[in-house]
Amino acid sequence: MRKSLFSIILALFLQPIIAQEYHSDQLETVANLGEYMAIGLSVSSDNRVFVSFPYAEDRPYKYGLTEVIDGETKAYPNKKWNKHSGNEHKHFVKVQDLYVDANDMLWVLDSKPSPGGSIFGDSGKAEEGKFKLLKINLKNDKVEKVYHFEDLDKTISGLNDIRIDTDKSLGYLSDPGQAAVVILDLKTGKTRSVLKNIEATKANPDVVLSYHGKEMRNKERKAFSSNVNGIALTSDNKYFYFKPINKLNLYRIETKYLADASLSEESLAAKVEDLGEVGITHGLIADKKGRVYLTNSTDYSVKYFDPEDGEVHNLVQDSRLLWPDSRLLWPDSLGIGNDGYLYFSCSQLQRQPVWNDGKSKVEFPYQIFRVELP
Repeated sequence: MRKSLFSIILALFLQPIIAQEYHSDQLETVANLGEYMAIGLSVSSDNRVFVSFPYAEDRPYKYGLTEVIDGETKAYPNKKWNKHSGNEHKHFVKVQDLYVDANDMLWVLDSKPSPGGSIFGDSGKAEEGKFKLLKINLKNDKVEKVYHFEDLDKTISGLNDIRIDTDKSLGYLSDPGQAAVVILDLKTGKTRSVLKNIEATKANPDVVLSYHGKEMRNKERKAFSSNVNGIALTSDNKYFYFKPINKLNLYRIETKYLADASLSEESLAAKVEDLGEVGITHGLIADKKGRVYLTNSTDYSVKYFDPEDGEVHNLVQDSRLLWPDSRLLWPDSLGIGNDGYLYFSCSQLQRQPVWNDGKSKVEFPYQIFRVELP
């Protein structure tokens, strides 16, 4: 039977809409966060899930660091650290990233960059940022040590993500403000900024994020741009992966070179490997098999790079723009449990007012998801 003219026109109209809708039954909701925007996420060896919420004056805020228990977020390690008033060395200012290391220690990066080091379209004079890194023992939920980055230039730094090399007692941090990788000596507290302003750590100004035909720009028409941002460390501490958001290629370097302070900047940069294009991505994490997971907001997906075949594979893709529930809107930080699941937050960063002429396009609730590992 011949199709009616109306059905043909309707099909042509709906085709581009249907084509961009991805639904995945693999995607599971771990927690609904209501109006609270999560960024950092990490998972312990016994599958405890920790989630951080960076403070901002223009959005709801309750706690900076939480543990998800039975689908609910509880202040962690206690309410005192989450008070957000008083001595800034004794409470969270703006918790950015979390990482559970190989020894089951939780590392908490509390990072409030100066406007000069921010990736969020801020403007204004350079001022001192506020940075600290906490080491929390998950066996007793006690803060064991706090690092304050005394030798870091806090007027330009924008510490973003943290990974801990337990073999070498080093911390590796992405610093989009400096377009560099910061290496923290966990024994002395001293830092080195390396790979500064090289091709692998700088954003490409020609790569502008766009959603439904609208570029991600602030009111001054400045495009969202982040230098080196997402980072990953393999479980054997051999390889450190890194990538600017506004760049299509993924890079890595062996940590033995990062640990060698005698190498010149030129010699160190020569050790960086270009692994080819993987798309626009945000958070990174490596599993025990060496696969590197990458979150991508422009096609609502989580992918993984497999060093065995050098290819990028889709793990899960789900936009559901026409559904009232799950959607991968700016999948962000990642954590891997021993239960066979990859956990991740979704920050809906592209829907924040700063990128939408001052109007929020966020859809509540914010959510934490998980999906089975391949």
